[in-house]
Amino acid sequence: MEVSRIRALRGPNLWSRHTAIEAIASCTGAERSIADIPGFEVRLRARFPEIGAMQPAGHEDTISMAHALEFAALGLQAYAGCPVTFSLTAPTVEPGLYQVIVEYSEEAVGRLALELSEALCRAALEDTPFDLAAALARLRELDEDVRLGPSTGAIVQAAVARGIPYRRLTDGSLVQFGWGSRQRRIQAAETDRTSAIAESIAQDKELTKMLLDAAGVPVPVGRSVADAEDAWAAACEIGLPVVLKPRDGHQGKGVTVNIAARDHFMVAYTAAAEISSEVMVERFIPGHDHRLLVVGNKLVAAARRDPPHVIGDDIHTVRELVDQVNSDPRRGEGHATSLTKIHFDDIAMARLAAQGLTADSVPPKGARVVLRNNANLSTGGTATDVTDDVHPELAARAVASAQMIGLDIAGVDFVCDSVHQPLEEQGGAIVEVNAAPGLRMHLHPSFGKGRAVGEAIVSTLFAEGDDGRIPVVAVAGTNGKTTTVRLIAHCLGLSGRRVGMTNSDGVYIERRRIDTGDCSGPKSARTVLLHPDVDAAVLETARGGILREGLAFDRCNVAVVTNIGSGDHLGLGFISTIEDLAVVKRVVVENVAPDGVAVLNAADPIVARMADACPGSVTFFGSDHQHPVMATHRARGQHIVYVDGDAIVAADGSLEQRLPLAEIPITRNGTIGFQVENAMAATAAAWALGLDWGTIRTGLSTFINDAQTAPGRFNLFTYHGATLIADYGHNPDAILALVRAIDHMPAKRRIVVISGAGDRRDSDISQQAQILGDAFDELILYQDQCQRGRADGEVLALLQHGLKNAGRASAIEEIRGEFLAIDTALARVEPGDLCLILIDQVDEALAHIAKRIAEC
Repeated sequence: MEVSRIRALRGPNLWSRHTAIEAIASCTGAERSIADIPGFEVRLRARFPEIGAMQPAGHEDTISMAHALEFAALGLQAYAGCPVTFSLTAPTVEPGLYQVIVEYSEEAVGRLALELSEALCRAALEDTPFDLAAALARLRELDEDVRLGPSTGAIVQAAVARGIPYRRLTDGSLVQFGWGSRQRRIQAAETDRTSAIAESIAQDKELTKMLLDAAGVPVPVGRSVADAEDAWAAACEIGLPVVLKPRDGHQGKGVTVNIAARDHFMVAYTAAAEISSEVMVERFIPGHDHRLLVVGNKLVAAARRDPPHVIGDDIHTVRELVDQVNSDPRRGEGHATSLTKIHFDDIAMARLAAQGLTADSVPPKGARVVLRNNANLSTGGTATDVTDDVHPELAARAVASAQMIGLDIAGVDFVCDSVHQPLEEQGGAIVEVNAAPGLRMHLHPSFGKGRAVGEAIVSTLFAEGDDGRIPVVAVAGTNGKTTTVRLIAHCLGLSGRRVGMTNSDGVYIERRRIDTGDCSGPKSARTVLLHPDVDAAVLETARGGILREGLAFDRCNVAVVTNIGSGDHLGLGFISTIEDLAVVKRVVVENVAPDGVAVLNAADPIVARMADACPGSVTFFGSDHQHPVMATHRARGQHIVYVDGDAIVAADGSLEQRLPLAEIPITRNGTIGFQVENAMAATAAAWALGLDWGTIRTGLSTFINDAQTAPGRFNLFTYHGATLIADYGHNPDAILALVRAIDHMPAKRRIVVISGAGDRRDSDISQQAQILGDAFDELILYQDQCQRGRADGEVLALLQHGLKNAGRASAIEEIRGEFLAIDTALARVEPGDLCLILIDQVDEALAHIAKRIAEC
């Protein structure tokens, strides 16, 4: 079995709404049925017993090696602790070739699982060893390394529960919630409103103390020191016991408390100096270590933290007791788990020595052996939730301290005997105010109940009922997508919104193009959704991007499907029939929001059937309001858009809005059929978005599809008294629509300049030429700059083949080069002629035509 073309589907896709790895598996001979490989399944299960059943009970379908790969990849992830459940193996039209789709929660883990499952299948096939434990360990280690940490993960989960979309911006903890102008960002437990100045103050422990002291908040006496001897002098001035900490430390690193002896002090100083060049010495405040979490202007959680310790049993050494504690599955390295493992380092050894112990001592039964005095979870401490016990004055002090520093989210560290009474009554103090506080102790305390701190943080980012979304319109189909996208965007812009738009010629933000080329895929869509100046997004959504990566969004407000044509890249990506293509295009409809709308072409039966897949409502459009689909839909009280005489009509039951075609320039008084369809689709989409009819009318009447507004979409020019039309039509359906439109335009003689896209089927290229040969007097054939995998001259030969039985063309000429072909046509046109130029390099060709017109 050979595995190739591995893709990550990062959004809703052809197969499911799950993120997934998609791979092509080529199986030969007996690999197409593992039943024909003696002992294979037995050996596979011996190496991975948990792989599970490869087909439902009672089924007797053929199971290929590709299916084994699928179930192994899913099973390995599941048993490594990843929350994955979906997988599928789909045979292609080519015998022995399969598409294998396996859900992932982290892309890197999914890719590794596929690699390991391939090795597992090979080991079972060749009867060689496979180290399952090592494979699962690699997956767990990678998953722990790449997934969001518990703090960021809790905030993300809270956002998802509220329907707020998110996007991870880095491999770390920088996350965007929402889209466009309604987005917010976090990094761990910091938000985009966390002041850099406030964070800087919080990192400076001495400055923090000064500000808190000025506000009347009890803080421990202390100062910064220059070196170890100065530090000891400061300790003697303050009086033992003392605390040593880095001036700009975090997560409790380098902090040692309750130091009462010089030798312990010097070890602690070295640890603090390794974290920061500046070290602080403070008076030790007796009492428990408490962390109070402030979000906005509220206390949302509180925990008592205890230092890492073990309890003696009169049998095991301290080191063995630590190993027992560390075996708790809740403990791990770093911050990925709810607790952190206890480590033996110089500080731990010094703390043991202060108790008269070593790592190999056997403490008596019940003896509490402390490994370090600071109680941070990151150094092995534990937490007990005390949120419900916090005295109101203590809570008010925590909130005031956070506000004094300027933090919107803060971890305020108190040392006091109890949280049941104010600080002053018990001689307690605030020892630190931390930016980006860890949330682990509040989410999963060692004792007590976890608190919904993620939800509290999301509530400060988004008000109740706010999901951070902007209106998103996805437009799919074979022809008319780009014009429909532009027309919808134009209407939205007139409504006062800042519009982001993607289409086959670029990415636009408020009519300014920020990227060029075919931008109808998910990468460009994500660019728009990421942009902070976008109030609404209109996204051309091509089949290629859906197949390659899935959608860029989890759901859209409006999905438009214009039509499905036979010449739309059939034969590529295992899409061989119109029905296959419809399944791909249908993905946008399947991911309409429950309160959203699908706008569907009722005259196209394949498109009309997509209504069954829509989670929201449907608006049908079509020229004939008596079409059964249209009539039935209207009878049910649903929205339809149709043509009635000289107007487009939007009907809601018995209520109607009439939009005269004479006031919609792109339709040329209704004579250009495909533009009428585009106008109907855009009208239905604007209606679905809730735009008022005045705005829709103005949008339709002011939209001009010239070379600047809609490049390559039926752009008209006048040259020496002849009419020129430049268009990007590149499939038989588009060519046929152009011919029908041109039939309404008088011309003394008709000339066409044509090429063919090399990535289309032979029959499609020849059919285009045949259609044009029956409609034009003269044809000028040219070869595209990029042949898309075709040999030199191959496309021209296919065009000539299609012209063998041309019913009208009397002159056919071949030209090498698009611009030379255009110049050849312009040299021939006379007043009253009509010349259709089917352009390939849209911007360059339009600029060339404009230059020639300017020269005449």
